[in-house]
Amino acid sequence: MARSAFGQYAESVQHSAAGTGGLIEVFGYKVCLLAVAIAAFALAACGSTPAASVVPQVIEVERVVEKVVPVETVREVVKEVPVEKQVIVEKEVVREVPVERIVEVEKEVVRVQEVPIEKVVEVERVVEVVRDRDPGTLVVYSGRSESLVSPIIAQFEEVTGINVAVKYGKTGDIAATILEEGNNSPADVFFAQDPGGLGEVANAGLFETLPTGITEKVPTWARSPESQWVGISGRARVVVYNAENLTPDQLPTRMEDFTNPEWKGRIGWAPTNGSFQAMVTAMRVVWGEDKTREWLLGIQANEPNVYPKNTPTVAAAGAGEIDVGFVNHYYLHRFLAEEGEDFGARNYHITSGGPGGVILVAGGGILKNAENKDNAERFFNFMLSQVAQQYFAGQTYEYPLVEGVKTNRLLTPLDEINNPDVDMASLEDLAGTQMLLRDLGILN
Repeated sequence: MARSAFGQYAESVQHSAAGTGGLIEVFGYKVCLLAVAIAAFALAACGSTPAASVVPQVIEVERVVEKVVPVETVREVVKEVPVEKQVIVEKEVVREVPVERIVEVEKEVVRVQEVPIEKVVEVERVVEVVRDRDPGTLVVYSGRSESLVSPIIAQFEEVTGINVAVKYGKTGDIAATILEEGNNSPADVFFAQDPGGLGEVANAGLFETLPTGITEKVPTWARSPESQWVGISGRARVVVYNAENLTPDQLPTRMEDFTNPEWKGRIGWAPTNGSFQAMVTAMRVVWGEDKTREWLLGIQANEPNVYPKNTPTVAAAGAGEIDVGFVNHYYLHRFLAEEGEDFGARNYHITSGGPGGVILVAGGGILKNAENKDNAERFFNFMLSQVAQQYFAGQTYEYPLVEGVKTNRLLTPLDEINNPDVDMASLEDLAGTQMLLRDLGILN
């Protein structure tokens, strides 16, 4: 029985060796067939029990081979796949694409032409160069001096957020510029020192009709009957005099009396000033052409000192360079505010009620060709607001035209001034006044 088992075992060994070139594997090692045979004979000599234990050893060898399979290596390979990293990259790409901005740019560009996104900036620059100005900028031609109105215009900008570009000059010159530019004028608003300049532009048909919500804020006498322009503040014509040389009792009650020889060399005037020309226009309306011409010739005969505008005229009166001058009332108060009560000049209102004491209005209108009519209306609504009217009353010493705003306590109330009954619209013939002044050699 032992021999039979051995024979079977030897036979199996022989078959195994035949497939491995005479070598078999035992406990993970390949051994020679001859060594196996010798071991087999030794086991056979010892009986059948050892032979039976050979089989479990072979089974143990097979189990060792099964454990060699590197299963965990596959898990490591799976972990090396950077799935999370790919997701992060996708998020970064999404953030780098400004989707909302692209949509806005396309909306702007579509009105011009279809262009690649990279060229959007170049297109915007071209548009800025082609346009004369930002469509949101309000262009104001001002015959009022910069020192008087720039602070309130700046406040308008601050309150509304509307940018304002202002061209300053004399009212007559500004009016002439608008007439020359015609419908091609870039101005949205004409802000004039007096109704004469406003009348010239209105007569040329260049003003838009103002809404009643604007014009009804001021008295009837302070606006155009056709609602083409509206007054913003009032200014009284006065005689400024040197308080050291004269008292009010020594001053004439009528403008006509300044043509008397006793005033020779003592008078100052500013014939190029818009307010002076408006006063002469009022003389033409109240007195007529002949008497006005006579008065102008009489003043010329008294050899008046000529000044470019009101401010130096008042300064000359304060310094004693002249005894009297024909100016607007508020310039004196600016000097008093800066120099105190020691300033040497004071104002005198003509008591007889002639055109020398007329109340003029500074005002404005909207040009028909204005690109920013809505902003222009906001400009006038602001100038006629309580805030702006209080500015004119308190800071520039002018008369407010809107009901409910108090006159500065330093000013003579309007109802105490013997103001001639002159409609502001009747003072529109500035060109006729300028022609008269040229004919007399008063203007060049």
